[in-house]
Amino acid sequence: MNANVIIKAGRREWTGLAVLVLPTLLLSIDMSVLHLAVPMLSADLRPSATQLLWINDIYGFLVAGFLITMGTLGDRIGRRRLLLIGGAAFGLASLLAAYAPSAESLIAARALLGIAGATLMPSTLSLISNMFHDPGQRTVAISLWMTGFTGGMVLGPVVGGVLLENFWWGSVFLLGVPVMAVLLVAGPMLLPEYRNPGAGRLDVTSVLLSLTAILAMIYGLKEIAAYGLALPPVLTVLAGLALGVAFVRRQRGLADPLLDLSLFAERKFSASLGTLMLTILVGPGIGLLSAQYLQLVLGLSPLEAGLWSLPPAVAVTVGLVVSPLLARRLRPAVVIGVGLLAGAAGVALIAQASPTSGLAAVVVGQVVFFLGASPLMVLGTDLIVGSAPPERSGSASSLSETVQEFGGAFGLALFGSIATAVYRARLTLPEGLPAEEAAIAGDTLGGAAAAAGRLQGPAADALLDAAGSAFTSALQTAAMISAGIVVLAAGVAFVFLRQVPPTADQPPHLEPAPAAPVPS
Repeated sequence: MNANVIIKAGRREWTGLAVLVLPTLLLSIDMSVLHLAVPMLSADLRPSATQLLWINDIYGFLVAGFLITMGTLGDRIGRRRLLLIGGAAFGLASLLAAYAPSAESLIAARALLGIAGATLMPSTLSLISNMFHDPGQRTVAISLWMTGFTGGMVLGPVVGGVLLENFWWGSVFLLGVPVMAVLLVAGPMLLPEYRNPGAGRLDVTSVLLSLTAILAMIYGLKEIAAYGLALPPVLTVLAGLALGVAFVRRQRGLADPLLDLSLFAERKFSASLGTLMLTILVGPGIGLLSAQYLQLVLGLSPLEAGLWSLPPAVAVTVGLVVSPLLARRLRPAVVIGVGLLAGAAGVALIAQASPTSGLAAVVVGQVVFFLGASPLMVLGTDLIVGSAPPERSGSASSLSETVQEFGGAFGLALFGSIATAVYRARLTLPEGLPAEEAAIAGDTLGGAAAAAGRLQGPAADALLDAAGSAFTSALQTAAMISAGIVVLAAGVAFVFLRQVPPTADQPPHLEPAPAAPVPS
């Protein structure tokens, strides 16, 4: 391959990209559609509270836990091969979930879906880096890939609602079967194969350390987000951190590590990961608090609150499409940094919400934030994948996905804890409230709403007003802290990515001769 010639992607590569978007679209639909099916499957399978929690959570836990392993495994056995194996397993697990006869079998099927899902994201992203060597084309391809993911989040509730209106709860899982069938048929014809011919054997000890470390930390963070600070989840997080340190130390001593720590020596790789981590901290936490505010403070119905979530989703899609065009002429530091500063202003606007009139501030603030953050999602991911050597792009892709999983979980725990602390500190309960109702209302906004539902007349109104005012203070505090974090992320982008040229001036991402693609 001539290093002076930029190999442009042709019709086959762009058609192959459409195939790669399919599993990404399905994964995002699968994340959102289950919530709608919970009432029906609960009536049918009658799971306990603990079983229902695991039905919801085990998929995300195992996706996060296996991302690093699967990304590196793809580098070893072939990225297309791993994608097809994962696609077949995902289709089979979808069938098992759809026809699960008990809560236990549904949990097992969801676990298989999580393991299979962990093969799809890093495989699709690393294959994009192999198919699109021109930096400008690769950025466009990643933006379209991400647009498919966000589109799935929007389509999930719509598609799920239609299915559940006409069929049983298991129908939401059957979406995976035809999508994976298309992948298995079209993949071998349109997708190239690539593996690192110099890779050694997979270190099983490293796999176990990474899996247990990630699962422990994410589980602990989710528990803290759901129930507040307590000793067991804090110890779980600390145990995960200790295992993570052991994992890193082991990688330093291996000739062929599961995770190549030398990737972090590349400034644009580390800076992009750090900026992505900081920004992802904000999105899920502010999104959760805003949803509670719209429903429990302003009194919107779930449907109304859901409809008001569409403008931010549209903003993300617009940002993902426009970002590659801006990046052709402007440095990534400028596009990402200016976007994040605008996003910080959007989050700060949410802090202007009041207990009685904050709909416009919350919706417009979220639109501006997600529009401003979208260049980072495209260009940051592109820099992470593009800065890694071809034989390590699977590992780099998995790191990008893992950082987002960690950022989301940690953000929920962080801002959930902040909001709870501020709510309890600012809440002034009305006099004469029964002790039992006061204890419930003093814990969370949801508890206050439930307690108010059991009261009548002025007492209920007074409790709702007090709880709404306290929670609004919590939302305002979280929003201002979030704005500061996003400004910090913008500073990291401006300082550490300033030397990266626009995509039109970047050299092609060529594959070295020793690691040439294997025959299709």
